[in-house]
Amino acid sequence: MNERIKQLLGQAYDLAVPETWTTLSSEQLERVYEKFAELIVRECINQVREQYKPVMEDAAMMNDEHWKGYVQCGVDSVVAIREHFFGVEQ
Repeated sequence: MNERIKQLLGQAYDLAVPETWTTLSSEQLERVYEKFAELIVRECINQVREQYKPVMEDAAMMNDEHWKGYVQCGVDSVVAIREHFFGVEQ
């Protein structure tokens, strides 16, 4: 398993159930799975943002029509991922 995935799984356990995870009930385990999925989706969103960050932080590039479409694609991707997994309200 990828090291980042392992970190996210550990974080999911810590966030979902502060108790010892070896004695989890099915409800607690469900919360861990939900939190794990949420963390993975948030990580994906962050990766998309990081790819577009250099352009967004460069004023000259942001004023260039070519890069404007590039950045809009990144923004649209983040919105689509967020809405698909978390709903419109978040």
